[in-house]
Amino acid sequence: MQLNHTYTNAFEDVHTHVKESANKLGASGGALYMIQNDKVITESYFGYQSEDPNARKVQGGTQFHIASVRKAYIGFAAAYAIYHGYFSINDPIWHYVEDSHLSPYEGVTIRHLLTHTHGLQIVDGELVRNFHPGESWAYRGPSIDLLTSIIHKTTGQSVAEIVKEQVFDPVGFQSTEWIKMSQPHSKIASTIRDTNNVYWTETDVVDGSGMNMYVSARELALWGYLHLKEGKWGDRQLVPREIIQLATSIQTPDPSLPIHKNGCLWFVKDTNYSFNQLGDGVPKGSYQLLGYTNVALLVIPDEDLVAVRMFNRYGSSEGFDYLEDIRSFGDMVYQCAAKTSAT
Repeated sequence: MQLNHTYTNAFEDVHTHVKESANKLGASGGALYMIQNDKVITESYFGYQSEDPNARKVQGGTQFHIASVRKAYIGFAAAYAIYHGYFSINDPIWHYVEDSHLSPYEGVTIRHLLTHTHGLQIVDGELVRNFHPGESWAYRGPSIDLLTSIIHKTTGQSVAEIVKEQVFDPVGFQSTEWIKMSQPHSKIASTIRDTNNVYWTETDVVDGSGMNMYVSARELALWGYLHLKEGKWGDRQLVPREIIQLATSIQTPDPSLPIHKNGCLWFVKDTNYSFNQLGDGVPKGSYQLLGYTNVALLVIPDEDLVAVRMFNRYGSSEGFDYLEDIRSFGDMVYQCAAKTSAT
């Protein structure tokens, strides 16, 4: 499926915002790609794939490390497994883990893993509990390791295999992949990072469980577009609507709590609060994922819009307020979209 291009200058403020953020971060290059009303309205690439003097310019096929935005694919695989009955969202996870006897697992369900309300944390190599499942929210790693393991164990397929079979192959994605980090190819943007960054990991695991997923701006936007259209791809219902609705609607056990609201790992806009990663102006029902590379995928159903920004800087430069930056990015996108809708 090819979307028509109808470029407009209505989103120049978004362009400016993205380039200013890239400069503040110290990224060597970036991209902006936006789809609205079934048309590509913005496609912009700037800078270079690395700081090397002979580096390749960022272009349409350039693939960026998307860090935690990969959770959009893990969340899809979880929703797929739930839809097809491999497990239930309210199943206790001890049904599926090897060390089910460990006390921190008590009371933790698949839903808790998907919404970051599990309370699990690794401290000095040991699994501990910080809070009772469902009573608070914390963005921590054990949930992703557990989810990818449970998906593989129950379906017989890895996350990477599920998304490839269900989406990548049918639509012909060529620039979405988990890369063996020991074997990068020419379209991979080098990830600029501090040498002592404790969060950076390198792996050659390509089953979808690792933080080594690289995607082009175009294909990340099309992934968001598939969600915006609730699984439709052109005239074809490629993915059951229920899978997308499960993934992108609030699944937090107690939505009344003043915590982040999540679908299947997506952050979903509900009410405004100071620590929300979606700006105050972004309408309810919008959903987003932000990576540690400051890559973002934002979907605003009210404006029939998908916005993707890409950078190649892992972490933040000193003084950079990533939360204020991503909130203002979303608000800027929405403000520009709302103006075009009003004219």
